[in-house]
Amino acid sequence: MNILLALIPVSIVMLIAAGVAFFWAVDNDQFDDLDTPGLLPLLDDPPPAAPPPPPPAPPPPSIDDQS
Repeated sequence: MNILLALIPVSIVMLIAAGVAFFWAVDNDQFDDLDTPGLLPLLDDPPPAAPPPPPPAPPPPSIDDQS
């Protein structure tokens, strides 16, 4: 029976904490869009970016460069 002396205040504190968390979530717009997060896993991945162009080829050796 003495456990009720501990459990009742603990449950009241948990109820207050849940109320504070709920009102914080409402104030910070956590419940504005409830549909989009559930659809995000179903969306296709964006296409990969195009690969960068290859570097330019070096110029061919000229006759004057031969040593």
